[in-house]
Amino acid sequence: MIIHNCEGASVIVGDKTIYMDNSATTPARKEVVEEMIPYLTENFGNPSSIYEIGKISKHAIDKARKKVADALSAEENEIYFTAGGTESDNWAIKGIAFANRNKGKHIITSSIEHHAVLHTCLWLEGQGFEVTYLPVDKYGMVTLEELKNAIRDDTILISIMLANNEIGTIQPVEEIGKIARENRIYFHTDAVQAIGHVPIDVKKMNIDLLSLSGHKFEGPKGCGALYIRKGVKIETLLHGGDQERKRRAGTENVPAIMGLGKAIELAAGEIGETDKNLLALRERLIEGLLKIPKTHLNGHPTQRLANNVNITFEYIEGESLLLLLNAKGIFASTGSACNSSSLEPSHVLMACGVPHEIVHGSLRLSLGRMNTEKDVDRVLEVLPEIVQKLRNMSPLTPKEYRTI
Repeated sequence: MIIHNCEGASVIVGDKTIYMDNSATTPARKEVVEEMIPYLTENFGNPSSIYEIGKISKHAIDKARKKVADALSAEENEIYFTAGGTESDNWAIKGIAFANRNKGKHIITSSIEHHAVLHTCLWLEGQGFEVTYLPVDKYGMVTLEELKNAIRDDTILISIMLANNEIGTIQPVEEIGKIARENRIYFHTDAVQAIGHVPIDVKKMNIDLLSLSGHKFEGPKGCGALYIRKGVKIETLLHGGDQERKRRAGTENVPAIMGLGKAIELAAGEIGETDKNLLALRERLIEGLLKIPKTHLNGHPTQRLANNVNITFEYIEGESLLLLLNAKGIFASTGSACNSSSLEPSHVLMACGVPHEIVHGSLRLSLGRMNTEKDVDRVLEVLPEIVQKLRNMSPLTPKEYRTI
């Protein structure tokens, strides 16, 4: 794959460079692009039009909707297309809040949610709602007892992510959904990172609303979906036309919707084989990195996404680590891509109890289908040298961990 840097020079990804930031975004699969192209060219009609090329687009959206529904074990009329995970999270949380405020104004979420959830909840607090932010244990896991204790008579929504985007910890969503259902509280889960890694059955898992985003599982950017269980009382977020059964206004992005449908069909159908390969690479990577002194694995050791490795190195700074990795042709992240420009420490790692003085030395390596054992071995060859170089430069590094 060829990309171009900011000066226009070509970079070959997957050959001379190694991409390990698949939690930030993924390259669209060839099959996905092929599915999209006809709807950018000859089948360009507006789905709201009554003439033939409009009907073709409308039929295509229906096909994609069924693919998403099948991947979630949902019904077709429970799937609504959006512009991505952020819109889906906003719609789920704000829509439930305003549609059910006569019943109550209390929402429960966790302290390690994506900012699309946390900032939405913070905004709602300014509108008179109350939010409880559940703590997590050192692995980033919500405690069911804490959740039960947080429930009040006026609680209308519980929003807990299925899998964390930074540390990969997978939450006990089925049990959380059961608690919500028993208390007649709506349950929303941000499943943006989980699609293609965790088998999802919204009925079995007691999920009322679920958010997803195409570019996290080798689909296009700018397209997502929200599952809304039939019978859920929710307000519309975007007003205008009658698209998406009068619940989400705006002309549908047909090419992207077709790409998302194909991507989720492939991802859901290949979960077992994909995760088997990724798990082997993940364990090889973790084992090698933990051989570096004063290195710690973040997140749950087993209940985590098969492609996620989040490591903290003491006595170094993550931004410098990324720059040196980039110079070696290795692309990674210090945490959430949506917050990579911030100098603030990771709210996820802080919530897990990682000491403030070392939280900045975190590195997230998220694997994808294109990664190989050769990639992992190259990272394990390069990273110890970079970590040691940075430790030698840091005034905080004790003498025993210096080589100069």
